[in-house]
Amino acid sequence: MQEGNEEPFNIRLHLAKDILTIQEQDVICVSGEPFYSSERTVTIRRQTIGGFGLSIKGGAEHKIPVVISKISKEQKAELSGQCPLLHLRGIDVQVLRNAGEEVTLTVSFLKKTPAFLKLPLCEDCTCIPSDQSSGTSSPLCDSGLHLNYHPNNTDTLSCSSWPTSPGLRWEKRWVDLRLIPLLHCRLSQYTPGSDVCRKNAFQVIAVDGVCSGVIQFPIAEDCLDWLQAIAGNISNLTKHNVKKINRNFPVNQQIIYMGWVDEKEQDSVQDRMYSPKFLALRGSSLFKFTAPPVTTWDWTRAEKSFTVYEIMCKILKDNDLVDKRRHCFSVQTETGEDLFFSVELECELLTWEKAFQMATFLEVERIQCKTYACIMESHLMGLTIDFSMGFVCFDAASKAVLWRYKFSQLKGSSDDGKSKIKFLFQNQDSKSIEAKELEFSNLFAVLHCIHAFFAAKVACLDPMFVESQANATTAGIPSLAGISCNSQPPKLKYTT
Repeated sequence: MQEGNEEPFNIRLHLAKDILTIQEQDVICVSGEPFYSSERTVTIRRQTIGGFGLSIKGGAEHKIPVVISKISKEQKAELSGQCPLLHLRGIDVQVLRNAGEEVTLTVSFLKKTPAFLKLPLCEDCTCIPSDQSSGTSSPLCDSGLHLNYHPNNTDTLSCSSWPTSPGLRWEKRWVDLRLIPLLHCRLSQYTPGSDVCRKNAFQVIAVDGVCSGVIQFPIAEDCLDWLQAIAGNISNLTKHNVKKINRNFPVNQQIIYMGWVDEKEQDSVQDRMYSPKFLALRGSSLFKFTAPPVTTWDWTRAEKSFTVYEIMCKILKDNDLVDKRRHCFSVQTETGEDLFFSVELECELLTWEKAFQMATFLEVERIQCKTYACIMESHLMGLTIDFSMGFVCFDAASKAVLWRYKFSQLKGSSDDGKSKIKFLFQNQDSKSIEAKELEFSNLFAVLHCIHAFFAAKVACLDPMFVESQANATTAGIPSLAGISCNSQPPKLKYTT
């Protein structure tokens, strides 16, 4: 595992249904509870020679606890019977430097030896310090605070200074380093904001921003196994959460899909090509958030929202990809703007595609028809796209129907990319082609709506889709349970 510019170190992963645990090896006391484990208050006095007689190491600037590493023999009486490895609570180094003749400190001995001490194990001694082991220097960083101790009158971290407690034993054990809740968690194989995929590595980022760091695997198969297992658990948690949320929404406002994607920036710079977004399909709309919606109020604060039957979704093939990112799709909005998104796994792309198809079908089935204002031969008209009847054009003033065609009669169409659409219908009686040209103020919304109605018609004839509709939940939402990133998590593996 590696975070930022830190050196990689060995970790172990444990995956539960709703949480990912990252563990590291540490040295802990496994038997014989140390009698010095609790906090206590001690008072030390400035000596005539040597001052307070303490050497303090560590500190926030070194990202390790503040500890007393050396104690003069004169002060040892105040801390009698105790090991000199003391953890100072709430110490202010400057105050201690400028203290008077007497100082009261709150101290505690470390029940769990921190990893930065790197205490090795030995059969003859249970607590050999790192600065006495095989020439390896201790990483315990010096804080620069030496409170006038005399170098010839101090005790260092030696075995003799550790308390002799019957049955006290130290062992290397795996201990929890981070706990990452998986609900609304996101995964990333890419370096932040780029299309550069890490080799056999990924990050797990919790909804509250807690990050796993870069988890590196020795081989690609291990990386993919873990990625799929974690993604599968996230997906299952999301489905369960959606089911609970949908109880509070009416049938026509049910959630079909929720999940993280990366959106390609429209005006991207080299160091920030992609940004994480949270997409949700609910009722008639596709919502784009910067963070998962939690409250009802959050749904009103989406970054953008689109009507599902007035946008077009396209899964990008290899030759359509805009950069090195894989598993991508585009969304063309009602204004003709193209948005590009990517997900981490192929199964996530499949889940999105199925969810978008279902959301579109359900909304078309619900509204049954949609009317758009248009102009034909300089007259104001209305074009109704009807799920049962097909295309109906009528005069906007008199409401008189001018022509009507079924969906099956549409043999072709073309548009100028701005406002005009030319429809080619086949006359049922003469079999001749009749052209109808209409002009719209919202061309792309009309084109996408027509496509959505055609897709819904085709879906009704698809046996697999009809079966999925039959297996709909009681809330009226088609089940996506059959689409899973990984049904069985892999065996637990160590990472490097």
